[in-house]
Amino acid sequence: MLTTLFVQPIFNVLSLIYAIIPGHNFGIAIIIFTVLVRWAMYPLLKKQLKHTRAMREMQPEIKKIKKAAKGNRQQESLMMMELYKEKEIKPLSFIGLMIVQIIVFIALFSGLNRIVNDPQQIVEFSYEPIQNMSFMQDLSNDISQFDNTLFGFVDLSRSAIDSDQGFYFPAFILVLGSAIIQFFQIRQTMPNDKEGRKLRDILNDAKTGKEPDNSEVNAAMGRNMGYIMPFLIFVITIGFPAALALYWFTSGLMAFLQQRHLLNQDEFLMRQSTATVVSKKPLNDTKKETTSKKSKPKKVKTTSKKTTKKKR
Repeated sequence: MLTTLFVQPIFNVLSLIYAIIPGHNFGIAIIIFTVLVRWAMYPLLKKQLKHTRAMREMQPEIKKIKKAAKGNRQQESLMMMELYKEKEIKPLSFIGLMIVQIIVFIALFSGLNRIVNDPQQIVEFSYEPIQNMSFMQDLSNDISQFDNTLFGFVDLSRSAIDSDQGFYFPAFILVLGSAIIQFFQIRQTMPNDKEGRKLRDILNDAKTGKEPDNSEVNAAMGRNMGYIMPFLIFVITIGFPAALALYWFTSGLMAFLQQRHLLNQDEFLMRQSTATVVSKKPLNDTKKETTSKKSKPKKVKTTSKKTTKKKR
């Protein structure tokens, strides 16, 4: 069921791109496929960043709720739900992007494993309309035409460390690049709280009976994930075919650029809104000054009745 619903459709998108691009290079097909996937997930990423920022801005209100609840978990949870409802925030909305990424990764991993074990699968596992394409028919007759490289230099079927073939440096560069770009991607969305407490100190205080602050715990765990996730990606992808490392590197690079665009755009809108608020104040003041000047009556020279009688 997983193969029919997810693996085969995602694999066929990749095989279609491979069949129609000039040169029919599998590495270029993976890069184009990854770019398309990241652009398809762009609305989810935008929603996730908006949710992350909203949760960060709510921290002062959350602290007030915890102080008002005085340890009453039930009252605290009810007040938190009211706050989420008021701010129109869904706490689990970020899970959507994570699920999509996991599905694409598993489906692509399964499809690439098929090609690594048997290159003929790029034809046989494709849908019939793709199999009937002229290049795919030529490929089914002579599978040696299948270019399983990146620009003709990196063999995407090999892993960085293999017990049979040994160490493969080009694949290692892709693996290392995947871990580095993941590090910068995570650090990009983290708050600049260098003075934040470490998770170890928070846990030590919890042992003494002091109740830990959830915001401090989340911030500390976020800082640790900035180092744990890149390390896990490095360890996992170092034994996989280089094609998967290429996908992970391209996906991480695209996510980094998308997040940078969204964060810069958000910062620009915030500056623009504050600039309009500041510009309105002197404008109102000048209006008040002009109206006050206009409202002042002009002094009119009046002649007394005595002077008019003398003239007569």
